Amino acid sequence: MKLINTVRVAGRDVLPLVEGGKGVSVSTGISAGHWAAAGGIGTVSAVNADSYDADGHRIPQTYEGRTRRERQEELIRYAIDGGIAQARRAREIAGSSGMVNANILWEMGGAEQTIEGILEGAPGCLDGLTCGAGMPYRLSEIAARHNIHYYPIVSSARAFNALWKRSYHKTAELLGAVVYEDPWRAGGHNGLSNTENPLAPEDPFPRVLALRETMRKYGLDTTPIVMAGGVWWLEEWEDWIENPDLGPIMFQFGTRPLLTQESPIPEAWKRRLSTLAEGDVYLNRFSPTGFYSSAVNNHFLQDLRGRSERQVAYSSEPVGDHVEPYGVGPRKRLVYVTREDVHRMAAWEDEGFVEAMRTPDSTLIFVTSEDSRQIVADQAACMGCLSECRFSNWSQRGPDYTTATKADPRSFCIQKTLQTMAHTDDSQGKAAADRIVDNNLMFSGTNGWRFGADPFYADSFVPTVRQLVERIMTGR
Repeated sequence: MKLINTVRVAGRDVLPLVEGGKGVSVSTGISAGHWAAAGGIGTVSAVNADSYDADGHRIPQTYEGRTRRERQEELIRYAIDGGIAQARRAREIAGSSGMVNANILWEMGGAEQTIEGILEGAPGCLDGLTCGAGMPYRLSEIAARHNIHYYPIVSSARAFNALWKRSYHKTAELLGAVVYEDPWRAGGHNGLSNTENPLAPEDPFPRVLALRETMRKYGLDTTPIVMAGGVWWLEEWEDWIENPDLGPIMFQFGTRPLLTQESPIPEAWKRRLSTLAEGDVYLNRFSPTGFYSSAVNNHFLQDLRGRSERQVAYSSEPVGDHVEPYGVGPRKRLVYVTREDVHRMAAWEDEGFVEAMRTPDSTLIFVTSEDSRQIVADQAACMGCLSECRFSNWSQRGPDYTTATKADPRSFCIQKTLQTMAHTDDSQGKAAADRIVDNNLMFSGTNGWRFGADPFYADSFVPTVRQLVERIMTGR
């Protein structure tokens, strides 16, 4: 294994190890602070982070606003207060020399207002901004206003080229690094384009090489590239280290920090990670963001897949083969389906999926009465956690604050499930907690199965963050 040296980032020498930011109370100030204290770059998530009262108790995020717009204002306030609390905690642990960034999602609700509020409320606590999930053209402007570095997340050289030409060339001196997030291997939301096959992962080396060649055109030879997605043992990336064609390379770890003593995720989540088998992480497109995302194929995803499988096309008038009338909703308003689909629908109804729900694509999905009521309730309770949401048809852009499309019952309320997932505990028993984890969204990179295969975690060993960093530095 090659010697792993420090890398020059934003004028400082750090280990080439970056903690991947994971939103909604997963990448906290504690985890980020310890990662930075160990010599790498810690990452605080600024996506609906937890805040605390004067006694140190977590403040539940409840919403009183009557409208979605009012509830989004409440959500942004929670996010700012939580981000400030987590940034301050990270700085306390990391000390003055530790390097701590904040991660935001460009398409989260109130992204710019949130990060501006955090930077103003926690001055000096953060060294940089990492941002993906969209095309964050204004990221460099925000960084410049607060004189900190920025780290855009891209999945292709073409994306970086567009960001550079439109805005980043104006603030090149503050570009700390460029994060290449592999769209097939990274956990959470991924940047697959319409021209890329989600079932055919590409070798990341030529894609990162293309990114470096693009950066060199703009004089960014020594600006590091962070490889994110699919990184487990550095010995598997030895050809990348000190490779003159790639230039300075760093590695981001998003999945491995989940299973540490400082990781705040529930014990039930940690137990589930240790049982994953290869293939248990599933690349899907159920997210209300419209992006592909990588998550554990548990009962939650299986239920979403079932909704889409119990789906038929309909027309509002009899046309072509769509001649069989079918009543939808309490008023049994007629739509028209094919004779073949009538038989499929009857079979689903016999299995208990008796409620038909319209989708924006002129199809019907079939769910149970209980699920139908829950879907409608979740859509009505939308608090604008995204800039646009296909599940609820919310948009934060006025004057109507709607996407002008029908809400899509094939998706789900991502804020609700991630909050539930992050704050489950064993107080009601392990079995109950395990059921909650199985019935909520569990993001993971494709290498999540390796917790059970890596001898480092044998006999249920859970390392500290420092022990994990030390292990990674050996190549493993």
